[in-house]
Amino acid sequence: MTYRDRFEAVYDAYYPAMHQYAARRTGSPDDAADVISETFLTAWRRIGDVPEGEEALLWLYGVARRVLANQQRGASRRAALTERLRAELAADRPAGSVDLDHVRAAFDALSERDREVLALACWEGLTGQQIAKVLKCTPIVARTRLHRARKRMAAALERQTSMTVAMGEA
Repeated sequence: MTYRDRFEAVYDAYYPAMHQYAARRTGSPDDAADVISETFLTAWRRIGDVPEGEEALLWLYGVARRVLANQQRGASRRAALTERLRAELAADRPAGSVDLDHVRAAFDALSERDREVLALACWEGLTGQQIAKVLKCTPIVARTRLHRARKRMAAALERQTSMTVAMGEA
């Protein structure tokens, strides 16, 4: 019997049991499918270690149990990271309520090309040299694009301010 034949026999015999085991212990069909696939992937890789007969089922349960534990640890780590990032982002927000809608509107009015170069410079803090590498152009071209984008942003902000004053909102 080849390794492939041995694996197929184990898979055919114990897939229903592994499916039920995973389905009862996970919150979604996708998670159950992940557990089943990881369990049988381990069986495929270690087919020489899989015992014969009913012992194979117990071995698969042990593998599935460890796969579930790894899934749960990963979910816990992701939840902790999400909470930490949420807290960091909340701490970075301005304390007072700053109305930046006019800035967002002016930024959105720019071309995609201008928004990209401004975002790289302002949000990411990149230098002209670094922007040139990201945009795959020369540093002179990057600085020129940035200079022009800043001028267009200033003009867009001026228009936004003029419209706000004209509408009597200021």
